[in-house]
Amino acid sequence: MRASTVDLVADTGRAAAGRRTMAWLAGGLTAAATVAGGWLAPPDEVQGQAQRLMYLHVPAAWVAYCAFAVVLTASGAYLIGGDLRWDRFARAGAEVGAALTAFAIATGSLWGNLVWGSWWAWDPRLVSTVLLLLAYAGYLALRRSLAERTGARDGGDHRVARPAAVVGMASFLLVPVVHFSVVWWRSLHQQATVLAPHRPTIDPRMGAALLLAVAAATLAALCVLLYRVVRLERRLTPETAPDRVPVRVG
Repeated sequence: MRASTVDLVADTGRAAAGRRTMAWLAGGLTAAATVAGGWLAPPDEVQGQAQRLMYLHVPAAWVAYCAFAVVLTASGAYLIGGDLRWDRFARAGAEVGAALTAFAIATGSLWGNLVWGSWWAWDPRLVSTVLLLLAYAGYLALRRSLAERTGARDGGDHRVARPAAVVGMASFLLVPVVHFSVVWWRSLHQQATVLAPHRPTIDPRMGAALLLAVAAATLAALCVLLYRVVRLERRLTPETAPDRVPVRVG
């Protein structure tokens, strides 16, 4: 039996139905993660109820990494094949990643104030995360500046896409710096727990709640990414619309 495929960023009723289904799934996962993280998982023995911010802070940071990986991959695909639709995916990925990084910084600052008694510390993880946000904010600002200077359509012109792709790929170099900063330098942040079996294990209920939160954030971010690509394509002129790379499921 041949599996059906759906181009999830097509401006069609079938694709819109697929996106709505994903949105409902994301909503269901979010509800489950809220119950698990807010009530079923126990509070931390040391940090108390403040630790529940982990179910917001950690998923935001991890999914931001994934969004920036989309920028890296899509930018590379554009530079190789010259298909402008990859550039639109890169722009949408940068927007989602920058928003999630800002949210991670905000929730981390609140968490730090509750636990450390300070909204900010010159911690390697904090500083490198701010640099990461500035890098992708600069990437988006560059796109807008190039579009205004050349009169090009952002997402539909190679004059914007080429330099933006180079900057988008280069900015990803900060992602491993952020992730491994707690290993390379002394940090107030704890090192990996879930992926480090030699350290004390996380409570199973906390682990389950965290995995649900990560899954919910991932699917929700994917929905926003697809929505942004569709919106960008609707703004394009008919001449640029044929540059299409199907995103298929099934």
